[in-house]
Amino acid sequence: MELSVQLVVILFFVALIAGFIDAIAGGGGLITIPALLMTGMPPALALGTNKLQACGGSFSASLYFLRKRAVDLKTFFLIILMTFIGAVLGTVLIQAVDASIIKKILPVLVLLIGLYFLFTPKLGDEDRHQRISYAAFAFTAGLGIGFYDGFFGPGTGSLFSLACVTLLGFNLAKATAHAKVLNFTSNIASLIFFLLGGQIMWTVGLAMMAGQFIGANWGAKMVLSKGKALIRPMVVVMSFIMTAKMAYDQGWFG
Repeated sequence: MELSVQLVVILFFVALIAGFIDAIAGGGGLITIPALLMTGMPPALALGTNKLQACGGSFSASLYFLRKRAVDLKTFFLIILMTFIGAVLGTVLIQAVDASIIKKILPVLVLLIGLYFLFTPKLGDEDRHQRISYAAFAFTAGLGIGFYDGFFGPGTGSLFSLACVTLLGFNLAKATAHAKVLNFTSNIASLIFFLLGGQIMWTVGLAMMAGQFIGANWGAKMVLSKGKALIRPMVVVMSFIMTAKMAYDQGWFG
C-alpha cells in the first residue's frame, strides 16, 4: 500500500506527540496504533510498524537518561537481559495463541495502576527501602513484564515504573528512567520478530521513528527537570485514558 506525503507528515507529528507523552508516563501506543490503523493498514502491519517507530522514542529517552547517568547499565544488566528474553518468548507465543483473555483483563490492570498512583500521593517522592534484589527483580518483573510487552504490550512503561517504585524503592523520576531503558529492550526484542515476518512499512515507520526520537527527548528532559510534579498526574491521566479506550474497544459500554 502507498500513503500520501501529507499523511506521512501527519503521522510524524502524531509520533512526536506520542513520544513526548510516552517518555513521561507511558501510553504512547494508545496514540500511534489507532493512527496507523486509520490509514487502512492490516493489524499485523500496523503493530510491526508501531514497534519500529516506538524503538525511536524509547531509544531517544534511554540515551538521554544514560547520558545524564540516571541509569547504571552495569547494575541493571541482568534485568535488561531477562527483559529481552521475556519479550522474545512473548512475541513468539502471541503468534500461536489467542490473546483475547489478556485483552479482557488489561483495562482493569491499567485502571488499578492509575488508582494506585492516585491514592498513594507520597509514593515515589524519594528513594525507599529496596524490597527485593536486582536478581530477583530480573527473574520476576523483568522477565514477566518483558514477556507481556512481547505478547501484547499496552501499558508496559507504566508496569515497569510501578515495579521499580514498589519493588526496588526508586523515586518516580529514577523509576521512569529505568522503565524507559527496559521498555526499549523489550521493543527491540519484539521488533526483531516483526522484521523476520516482514510486517513493517518502512516509509511510515522511519518517519514516525524520527518524530518519536524528537518527542521522547523532550519528554525525558521534562522527567529529570520536573520530576514527580509532572510524572504522577500524567501517569494517572494516561492510565485512565488507556482504560477507557481499551474498554470501549471491547464493547464494555454497549
